[in-house]
Amino acid sequence: MTPECSRVMDRLGEVLPPELESHVATCADCRAMTGGFDLMGAPGKLSHPLAREVLAPSTERLASEGASLDAAHSFAYEALARRPRARPWWHELLLLLGVHGAIAMTALAVLAHGAWVANRADVPVIVGVGLLLTALLSSGAYVALAPHRRTVPWGGVIAVMLSVGATVVLSGSGVRTAPLMAGILGCAGTELAVTAVPLAFTLVLLCRSAYHPVRALAAGLSAGGVSLLVLHLHCADGTTPHLLAGHVVPWLALGGITLLLRALLPTRSHAP
Repeated sequence: MTPECSRVMDRLGEVLPPELESHVATCADCRAMTGGFDLMGAPGKLSHPLAREVLAPSTERLASEGASLDAAHSFAYEALARRPRARPWWHELLLLLGVHGAIAMTALAVLAHGAWVANRADVPVIVGVGLLLTALLSSGAYVALAPHRRTVPWGGVIAVMLSVGATVVLSGSGVRTAPLMAGILGCAGTELAVTAVPLAFTLVLLCRSAYHPVRALAAGLSAGGVSLLVLHLHCADGTTPHLLAGHVVPWLALGGITLLLRALLPTRSHAP
């Protein structure tokens, strides 16, 4: 906006001096602004010649668009008649948690080979970390889908990432069951495979609301928490390098992948 545009705005509704009239004649924004203001100040007529120039095309389009507007209204009324009440948001949350639980149980059954829990840490440690990971995937899904009006803080999500990662690494039994690189590659591949379905389902639900990077990250960590829980129970290797590189780092990578994919996918609704 130029200084002349600002002067035109300050003198809307008044008779403009010749230098501003010449500026309005060469500035499309000022022509639209002065024409619209003049029309509002004199309803029922287009007293300013620039108002007729700017607003006449819009007036002519109203007749041609009337039929389309009526059809759109009819379609909206029919849709409201079929479903007068929106589905509660927590239906999708329960559906997502059901998918998480079903995939976790299926993966454990496939990987069990006669023992559902192969972790060699103490039982209280196994139970405690398992409950923590269950809370992680549940709360992450809640943060991602709940229609909060407040902003989800980055600091809170990062603090959860660091806390959960440190807990998983420090709770290991210290027992090595395979060569380091082979064990890392095996667990990382398992983690990616187990997370495929929860992640895809999570992205579908995320696209039903406006894009929010913190919620997308929380959703990715929740989906990755499914495989992190499966590995916690199934994997017998409890050494610190293995847990860090084979369990925690892939889980963090899944959160970043979810954030990137959600940013690239189109949004089907801009609800908060």
